[in-house]
Amino acid sequence: MFTFYYAPGTCALASHIALEQSGADYRAVRVDFAANAQRAPDYLKINPKGRVPALATPGGVITENPAILAFIAQSFPAARLAPLDDPFAFARVQAFNSYLCSTVHPAHAHRVRGVRWADDPAAIAEMKRKAPQVMADCFDLIEREMLAGPWVMGEAYSVCDPYLFTIAGWLESDGVDIAAFPRVADHHRRMAALPAVRKVLAAA
Repeated sequence: MFTFYYAPGTCALASHIALEQSGADYRAVRVDFAANAQRAPDYLKINPKGRVPALATPGGVITENPAILAFIAQSFPAARLAPLDDPFAFARVQAFNSYLCSTVHPAHAHRVRGVRWADDPAAIAEMKRKAPQVMADCFDLIEREMLAGPWVMGEAYSVCDPYLFTIAGWLESDGVDIAAFPRVADHHRRMAALPAVRKVLAAA
């Protein structure tokens, strides 16, 4: 059995959905960010980064969404969550998920966690001001060039889809209207209707 550590409203939702869709035997443990539980000694033994998600497996703990998503897809090939038999196609999955992790997520974080990058209140305020534009630019690229349709990689659903669903869910709080990106908005609506997505959101 796996143990999955998550917190509501975080990027951990992507891996949580993929776990549910994979058919894995797992238990989900909520980390209470309001109580700063991610910095508690017991949790830091699991994930010294003090963040979620974290997936405890028989082989050890895995962190970071791209790594967890790839692990889930490779561990449960029958779920067909990635094109595992095509190295190039699988690399494209990794490239998309890496873009969300390394570029889009930090663009969002500059609005809500500017103290990670600056101490000057004026600099933090400027990051908050700029974040909606940067998020919109990121999603304009996704809309035009990266979302093949109907799913991220095309006809086949993959671990890219719950990740995009998760990050797109932050647009409203970032002051960006998802309707400006019709294909992303359609993807988000279809994802929200999936049974596994509804189950995970209800449990959060």
